[in-house]
Amino acid sequence: MRVGFCGLGIMGSRMAAHVVAAGHDVTVWTHTPGKAEAWAERHGARAAGTPAQAAEGADAVITMLVDGEQVAWALDGITEPLCIDMSTIGAPAARALAQGRRFIDAPVSGSTPGAESGTLTIMAGGAPEDVEAAMPLLRAMGERIVHVGPVGHGQAIKVITNAVAAANAATLAQALLVGERCGLDLDALIELLGATASASRMVDLKARPMAERDYTTLFKLEHMLKDVRLCLEQAHEAHAPFPAAAAAGELLEGGMARGLGEADFAAVKEVVDGLAGRPAVSP
Repeated sequence: MRVGFCGLGIMGSRMAAHVVAAGHDVTVWTHTPGKAEAWAERHGARAAGTPAQAAEGADAVITMLVDGEQVAWALDGITEPLCIDMSTIGAPAARALAQGRRFIDAPVSGSTPGAESGTLTIMAGGAPEDVEAAMPLLRAMGERIVHVGPVGHGQAIKVITNAVAAANAATLAQALLVGERCGLDLDALIELLGATASASRMVDLKARPMAERDYTTLFKLEHMLKDVRLCLEQAHEAHAPFPAAAAAGELLEGGMARGLGEADFAAVKEVVDGLAGRPAVSP
């Protein structure tokens, strides 16, 4: 397939590499001047100066950008190819973008390691024929691809899953603080958190970095906060309480106030530590 790929950030650069490796003809665009050209030379693709140029003659255009405003700008005037948005922008924005074009929302889960290995989980919303047309590209980037319903449902599920992840991470941070203050063996605590009813992906992925105060960015704290806000807006519209997500959002807001927006969202541990009077690490 001829593919325009817009967005070469932490996730997009890795995802686009898998699309090229799968044999597709890829033209890339990204905001940062010179970045698309360097990426294209390294991966055997072409670079475009605008999203419209990346979409010219394409069978599909993939967007992997920060928010709905960026995606709307990138897709402005692009109506002919199938548009596959893999960003996390919320269901209302996805439904608005679907007007007047073939469109699926296909947000992803798996963070940087999943993008690197091509094993992302992809939740796709859209017409069955459009999701089927996108499958060769989705399979290049993901291991588990689920058609979850019409346009917007992929986004709706994605923000719920990220809100649960944020709530789990916030709970884990608090549990580790209690363990530290009680003088417990943190290696033993982490092992048993992962081997009992408390087990979760967050324990597997974030307990050790939290304990070591290693916030190397796999998924930015500011992006997790954005996703929690989108989920809370969705919950509000549905008249469905989600206090665990609201509490996690408050702690993530604290991380932003501490200058940790660019750090991994595991840095929520710093906010919990701060509440207990522990000196902060540098962002």
